[in-house]
Amino acid sequence: MKTVWLLGLLAGAAAAQAQVPASAIDYAADARALDQRVIDNYAYQDHWPGGRLPDSPVLAAERAAVHDRDSLLHYAENRIASLADHHAITGSSFKDSWAVVPTYADLWIVRRGDRYVVDAVKSGSPAAEAGIVKGDGVTAIADMPTVQAVAGFWQALGLDVTPERADYAARVLAAGRRDRPRVLTVAHGGQARTVTLPSLYTIHLDQPPVSVSSGAKAPSRIRINNSLGDPTTIAAFDAAMATIAPDNPVIIDLSDTPSGGNTSVARAMMGWFVRAPTSYQVHSLPAEERETGIARQWIEQVLPRAGKYHAGKVRVEVGRWTGSMGEGIAIGFRAIGAAVCGGAMAQLRGAVYDFALPSSGMVVKLPAERLATTDGIPRAAFVARACPGT
Repeated sequence: MKTVWLLGLLAGAAAAQAQVPASAIDYAADARALDQRVIDNYAYQDHWPGGRLPDSPVLAAERAAVHDRDSLLHYAENRIASLADHHAITGSSFKDSWAVVPTYADLWIVRRGDRYVVDAVKSGSPAAEAGIVKGDGVTAIADMPTVQAVAGFWQALGLDVTPERADYAARVLAAGRRDRPRVLTVAHGGQARTVTLPSLYTIHLDQPPVSVSSGAKAPSRIRINNSLGDPTTIAAFDAAMATIAPDNPVIIDLSDTPSGGNTSVARAMMGWFVRAPTSYQVHSLPAEERETGIARQWIEQVLPRAGKYHAGKVRVEVGRWTGSMGEGIAIGFRAIGAAVCGGAMAQLRGAVYDFALPSSGMVVKLPAERLATTDGIPRAAFVARACPGT
């Protein structure tokens, strides 16, 4: 069987391959296996033009030429890029690979007509410090008009530009290569200027898992510092909540959680605000239905935590750098009755599983589960209302 049910076995195969001599690895077979892994397990095939895995003579030639680890990784990066899904990535990379969006991006760009426009700028980032603001146009990337740069990105894969692919490529190009600065031409109020921005891979912040602030009259604010995958965040969040009076309002700031996380941290946070088991997210597994013909869907719940309950109002703030598990927490808090605000999030589709290729053990990460709110809205389609005062 080729479904996600074998995830544990695939991970074990990856560990075993670490002991296999390179001469014994069938890289060409892994290139073909990669395509099948995607076909079998990717949860959002409805986003593929024509409902088929995107392919082209360019990709076919590259696939046929795979002969070693580097050529396999190059193909894997291009195959994953063909999905135009920021939530699908390779587990390894080159020094000059494209930056992962949104974790290493500071501009959220969308196409509007024939223009590429900044929809959001990450607070405190190089782009923000350079004075780029929402509504600015990005007219060129590395001295090439953005329209041409986006077309060239997809031409290199032999694929046509679609609206979804245009947005994806613009964000990736603006985030740049990991090993070099970015050069962008930005238009504001009819005036264009060129800015050089460092790669976010060169910026390292030393932050605690959570930051807490409060004023005499303002609600207490707990900011999650992109730490939803860190188990120590549970204790840090618990310690922060313990300092807040039981009836005081709380703001949970998820606006800097682009790297996602795990449900243990998510349920620990939400568990402070429920008195009984409460449904917060709906999962489905398309791979099982493809293999057996029987659909599988389930509801995940958050449970109360002994000795930990906060009766005060809670508001959750989100933004374009609220990604994956951050988005799951946002729709979870909405399900338990909290106010959620801040507009659109990163719109990362699905829950990601690791898949190891059978011969080399190389890992790719694919959205394998579809996720939705408890009232049926796809997680990636949920848009929060604007926060008060914005």
